[in-house]
Amino acid sequence: MDKGVLRVTGRILVGPDEVRDEMWVIGGRVSFERPTTVPAGAVEHVSGWVLPGLVDAHCHVGLEARGGVDQATTEGHALTEREAGVLLLRDAGSPVDTRWIDDREDLPRIVRAGRHIARTRRYLRGFAHEIEPEELTDYVVREARRGDGWVKLVGDWIDREVGDLSLCWPPETVREAIAAAHREGARVTAHCFAEESLRPLVEAGIDCIEHATGLTEDTVALFAERQVAIVPTLVNIDNFPKFAAQGEAKFPAYARHMRALWERRYATVGAAHEAGVPIYVGTDAGGQLPHGLVAREVAELVRAGLSPLEAISATTWAAREWLGRPGLVEGAPADFVVYAGDPREDVTELAAPRQIVLRGVRR
Repeated sequence: MDKGVLRVTGRILVGPDEVRDEMWVIGGRVSFERPTTVPAGAVEHVSGWVLPGLVDAHCHVGLEARGGVDQATTEGHALTEREAGVLLLRDAGSPVDTRWIDDREDLPRIVRAGRHIARTRRYLRGFAHEIEPEELTDYVVREARRGDGWVKLVGDWIDREVGDLSLCWPPETVREAIAAAHREGARVTAHCFAEESLRPLVEAGIDCIEHATGLTEDTVALFAERQVAIVPTLVNIDNFPKFAAQGEAKFPAYARHMRALWERRYATVGAAHEAGVPIYVGTDAGGQLPHGLVAREVAELVRAGLSPLEAISATTWAAREWLGRPGLVEGAPADFVVYAGDPREDVTELAAPRQIVLRGVRR
């Protein structure tokens, strides 16, 4: 496919401290050198404030509340993300095979974590492999080979016997499983709401925690020391009062706990940021939430204490580096979003992309 030539002008935000005024797209790739020869009339022009394609570092393509969905619905998830300017997704667990998306030039790129791995009857039905601790390492190795460099555990969930959130895996078992994933070249992340699950997982060598609502002063310091990343998914955490109400009749302690975690959510993320914990943008879209919410999540991180530039970096430059994918650098695939105004001055600009270019083509 001939992708032609694009000339991009305006304010091109190559990095948090680097702005250019011109960029070219030649053969679907970024260049900062003006081509020596271009056929007359063959150049299209795009102008505005330019960012690398946004990143949703926690979503679920092909998954909805009832479980895995068909290909047409999965395609709709990916298209919704693209229209929101999200051109790189970390799929944090899905029971369906989405490899066919890789063959579609019009859909975002996906970094997969395989399927969730959960303790038996300790997660949402139909989402995960539900296993016992003695099976954990084998399943982690399987999903490491199935994914794109990530494995997703369910670190804690409601324990019906306790009546509240509790850790799903014995520390030594999860340590062995994480070491096995690392030998396979994969990083490990885990869903965690509660306080007690965090230290054992970090001490076991985990690379990232999703949600991380249970962070406290001592675990914030541990995360900062070991540079364990968090993806807070604040747009999903806003549902905690609803989850509490749904479980209150049977599990009042759980309901109180969830409300307390929700009430301190901004303070929790703010403390992690202040301590130097790496933070990335993720929405948890696809399980209970619709896709296309990245702009809202960026605004939530600003409310929690990140500067607009830091929150934008958490969905662009820093997020892409963390996931091992290029931004706007010479020779990189031309995946970027154009805005009418400066998103560093007003992050709500992210909700209104003027133009989306994916694989060098205007979409």
